[in-house]
Formats: sequence, structure tokens, C-alpha cells
Amino acid sequence: MFRTGFVLLHYDALLPKETAHHLPPLPRAFTGLLRALFSKKTTLRPGERYALAFQQLGPAFIKLGQVLSTRGDIFGQQFIIDLAHLKDNLPPFSHEIAEASVVASLGKPVSAIFSEFGAVIGSASIAQAHEAVLLDGRKVAVKILRPQIEEIVAADIDMMTLAAKIVAFVFPSTQRLEPVAFVATVAQSLLLELDLRLEASACDEIGKTINKEPWMRAPAVVWHQVSRRVLVTEWATGTPLSRPEALTLPGLDHKETADNLIRAFLSQALDHGAFHADLHEGNLFVTAPAQLTAIDFGIIGRLRPKERRYLAEMLWGFLRRDYKRVAEVHFEAGYVPRHHNVDSFAQALRAVGEPVLGQKATEVSMGRLLTQLFEITAQFDMHLRPELVLLQKTMVSVEGVARRIYPEHDLWEAARPVVKDWISRELSPVVQTRRIVEKLISRLRTDDEEEVETKKTVEMAALQIVAQQGRTFGLIALVVSVISLGVLVWMAVR
Repeated sequence: MFRTGFVLLHYDALLPKETAHHLPPLPRAFTGLLRALFSKKTTLRPGERYALAFQQLGPAFIKLGQVLSTRGDIFGQQFIIDLAHLKDNLPPFSHEIAEASVVASLGKPVSAIFSEFGAVIGSASIAQAHEAVLLDGRKVAVKILRPQIEEIVAADIDMMTLAAKIVAFVFPSTQRLEPVAFVATVAQSLLLELDLRLEASACDEIGKTINKEPWMRAPAVVWHQVSRRVLVTEWATGTPLSRPEALTLPGLDHKETADNLIRAFLSQALDHGAFHADLHEGNLFVTAPAQLTAIDFGIIGRLRPKERRYLAEMLWGFLRRDYKRVAEVHFEAGYVPRHHNVDSFAQALRAVGEPVLGQKATEVSMGRLLTQLFEITAQFDMHLRPELVLLQKTMVSVEGVARRIYPEHDLWEAARPVVKDWISRELSPVVQTRRIVEKLISRLRTDDEEEVETKKTVEMAALQIVAQQGRTFGLIALVVSVISLGVLVWMAVR
């Protein structure tokens, strides 16, 4: 953790000089002293300094940089441009190491699998990808984990866990944000990324659902060329959204592309309960007029049925401006402690919703909105929910990417068709009646099973009593027989 602090100080990324004027005099003087002692003298912009620091600190911080780089509306366009290369343009490892990893993982020479094995096409924090052609002529992407990445990620997780515990201890007010649980969720997602067989499974699972929908596609997995450290998928067509030319493609419909991104994400989360949780520009390809293809399914979020219902009802409530219902759902889900007042929370939600609903993205200050939301969560003692961390993180990224595609994008109108269909399908009177009947039948079956089990228990107890009585009568008979025999012997002797 000390190394982390030193690296951030070295690049003036811990408490940057650009933010010093926001601090009170004493902390400002202290940070100025730290900067003078440890920071490298440079003319680099803040985004460039953060990019260098995150790159040196490793995968966990690079993931953080990828999320920050989707929010130009908060940090400014120059900042996200400076962080852009963290998405898919990090320094690659050598071609020789890549080929050796393929041979070791798949157990065959490269020439026995591919007719062509090309150069690096994208290099990220956990792995890099190569363009290749299979012997049957199919063009594919070959993803290969970085050497020693397991040790690097393990060290990152240890550091983040220690930092979270220190923050929770030193700053008790942060405990409602559950820093340790938050880190545990992030750590689990990072560890799952280290087994490409799991990524192949996620890509195949989600691909089977989203490929039937009009909003997004996923490449097919080449299953017989998958191992823990190597993954081969069919080629994803289109231009990566991380490249500047992606948004100038001839015939590209910017509004529809942004809408498709939002609808694809919500459909995955609400309709299927499993969603791509790393949807930054480096993992999205676009083809005119509005076709999106997602890659890199290493991080997958999952929602249980009740969480999907809560999410859908909250979104639908906002769309209808029914803040009382949104507040009630928060209380039903346990997101707000019961000692608070539902109407007061609904009033706070109205103060959040009214300024943004129906507005173009360019007219909404996301920084101010997030500040207001944070203040409300503190006022109503709302804790971070570990099961929703990936959902919230992905929503922030997706909304930021949609804004970059189409600056005047309206998130709520884009979400309306998916949310409305879900509400009509899952919360209609017919469906609700069917569920009540199913619950009654299930309850009756449970009661019958409990009755049968009770009967079996009573019968077994009765048998045990009979057996016990049998043993008692047998003992009495034995005693009587012995006494009778003794009497006969005594009489004979006489």
C-alpha cells in the first residue's frame, strides 16, 4: 500500500495540484509539502499523470482508469483522451512469449492450429489479443493471459483489502460504503478473469441470448481451442469504439447506436439476469448503421429474480415520475433502513429526478447529480450493496459511453421500451395471479410433505415404544423364569 501511495505521489495523482484550491489552508499546505518532496516535476496534464500511475500500479488500477475514462462529462474530454490508451493499448508482451503460451496451453504447435498467427491487435491489463486464421480458414481472435498475471493480481488484491480495512477503521463514516465488501466483490471479478475457460463459458451463455436480439452481438467461441490461459473466438467485425474514427464511420446512426447500447445492457440485466460488466469502448465494436459487438466477457454480473424486479420497478417508477413507488421499492428491498420515512425519501428522489428526466444529456451535470445522490445516501443511511456493485459500475460506464456516442442522448427514453416490456411481461395481473397460484400449490405440497414426514416420525416413535416395551416384558419374563427355577431347585433339595 505504501508503494501505491508513493507511485501516486510521484506522478502527482494522489492529491493533484489542480485540486489544491479546494482544500482548507492546513491540508493544502501539507499536500504542497508532500508534492515538493515526492512528486516528479513535469508539465504533463492530470490525465496523462493518472494514466502513467495506473499503468505502473497494475490491473486493478487500470480497471479503475477504464471506468474513469468513460466519464468525460465529469472529468472533461481531455482527461478521458489521456486515459484512453488504458482500454486496449498498453505495452504488449513479445510475440515469442505469446506463441510459447499457446503451445503450452493447447498442447500443439502454433502451425498445427493456425495457418496465420498475426501481431497484437489489442493489449489490456490482464491479457492481449492476436489476429489469427484457423486451418479451416476462419478468422479468429486469440486472447492470451499476461505472464505472471496471477501473482500481480494477488498482490493487487492484498493491497486493496488492506487499504479498505484501514479506510474503514480510520474513517468510520465510510463504513456505510462497505469498503471491505466492495473490494471483495472487485477481487472476485478479477480472479474470475484469470481463467479464460470461464470467460468462454460466459461469452457462450450471454451470446446465445443477445445474438437473438437486435441491439448487440457476441462472437462465437471456438471451444476446442480454449484453455485456462488461451481463448479463441471468431473474429468480431467492426471498428473498436476506442478509436477516434469509430464515430465518423459513414452511415453511422449515433442516436440509435447509443440507444442500442443502453437497451442491450438493460435487456441482459433484466430479461436474462446475466450481463457484460466491462462495457467500456475498448470492448465494443461498431458497424454502421448501429450494430454493436461486445468482446471480453471476463467480468460478468448476475442479478437474482428479486433484484431484477427491484431494478425494473425503480426504473419504471422514475419513467412514470412515481417517486412514491420508487421509494417504496427501496424500502421493500432493504436498501433504506426501516426507521426512515418513505414519504421523505420520495421527496428526496423527486429532487433528483425532476431536473434530469426528459432532459438531453448535454443539459445534465452528471457531477452535480452524483454529488446529490451521494448526499442523499448519507442522509438516509444507505449502505453499499455488494451484490449490486457490478451493476452500478456498469451503469456508470454504459451511460458514459452512450453520451460519448451521442452527446444529446436521453438515457430514460432509451430505457423505456425494455423496462416497459419487462413490467408488462413480469408484473401483469395474469402473471401475478399465476405466481400466487404457484405459491399456493407449492405451499400445499410442502404441507403434504411435512404431514407425511410427521406421520413417518410418529410411526417410528410408536415402533420404538413397542420395541422398548418388548424388551421390558422380555426382561420381566426372564427374571420370573429365573425365580421360578430357583424355587423348583430349592423344593427339590428339600
